[in-house]
Amino acid sequence: MTTTATLNEAVEQVKEQVIAWRRYLHQHPELSFHEEKTAQFIYDTLLSFGNMEVSRPTKTSVMARLIGSRAGRVIAMRADIDALPITEENTFPFASQNPGVMHACGHDGHTAMLLGAAKILSGMKERIKGEVRFLFQHAEEIYPGGAEEMVQAGVMEGVDLVIGSHLWAPLEYGKVGIVPGPMMAAPDTFWITVIGKGGHAALPHQTVDSIAIGAQVVTNLQHIVSRNTDPLDNLVISVTQFIAGTTHNVIPGSVKMWGTVRTFDPKLRAEVPKLMERVVKGITEAHGASYEFKYEYGYRPVINDADVTRLMEEVVVEALGPEWVAHIRPNMGGEDFSAFQQKAPGCFFYIGAGNKDKGIVHPHHHPRFTIDEEALEVGVKMFVNAARKVVMAGHS
Repeated sequence: MTTTATLNEAVEQVKEQVIAWRRYLHQHPELSFHEEKTAQFIYDTLLSFGNMEVSRPTKTSVMARLIGSRAGRVIAMRADIDALPITEENTFPFASQNPGVMHACGHDGHTAMLLGAAKILSGMKERIKGEVRFLFQHAEEIYPGGAEEMVQAGVMEGVDLVIGSHLWAPLEYGKVGIVPGPMMAAPDTFWITVIGKGGHAALPHQTVDSIAIGAQVVTNLQHIVSRNTDPLDNLVISVTQFIAGTTHNVIPGSVKMWGTVRTFDPKLRAEVPKLMERVVKGITEAHGASYEFKYEYGYRPVINDADVTRLMEEVVVEALGPEWVAHIRPNMGGEDFSAFQQKAPGCFFYIGAGNKDKGIVHPHHHPRFTIDEEALEVGVKMFVNAARKVVMAGHS
């Protein structure tokens, strides 16, 4: 019989190895769709465990299948492996050795935790009734993302449920964040060009001032949030780039804007581009300008399945203790884990990785981002104990 205590003891034995894997990966980050060496490292490491079928569903992703001795349910576990185009400012010995590339979101830790779970579970093949499928996904950070490619490659065929985690700096180490239902938003992108008529800044009446018109567009887009949608709906519209002009005495002929929209509700998501273009069209026409508008749908929202989320909360209580459960609010970030949830019910959860006492306070995507490595042990415990509940015969 495989107990929680047995698995937690096994996690203790691999803890230092998991930290070492995380540090190696942190030193050698690779950008989305370019994770060749990372994927090869994962592939070779998984092969060294034995008892698993290891494959490469896409050029820079890896899948390992641990098939038990008897038929049963199939649980998939996912970790993302890509890094970000950020120059690291940390000075610890294992800081990035690749200039301009950094694991600034915790994916190195995600990969190490899942490798730790695979190492432990690979030695328990005879106790497994069903299958544990380990998915090491490339390109989470860049749309269209690696999850959709992996799904199209067939990695979710036959899967009964899927889980994934994110090391979360805003959550203090010692907690596991559980969010039932909508958890992370759909992250869409828009581009707007306001086309006016340039000229001398001292003679504005001879121009169609694209900056003045563009500023009105930015301001009035917020009326969609405050006046055109239900206050109880979750909606964010953010203009994040505003590019115009070359010098102090020239009114530019055009302004380019770039930004993001975040939603949970599919109907609202479909309606927002229409409302946005109506605003842009009205303002530009009123001032004798024209416009170009482009809108691109990104990842689907992450919606946690009620039953799988309940199961993962039980895992926290059984493996760690009830005091480790943190019921937290959804956020408007995006995650392509949602692609896997289109094929099987799933749960995405947070693992607290911040620690103010250690100075681990910087947010994700910051050049000084890091994690409390004690959180890695928590993640491994979550994965192996989820497997215990789902596919281990006679678990207790």
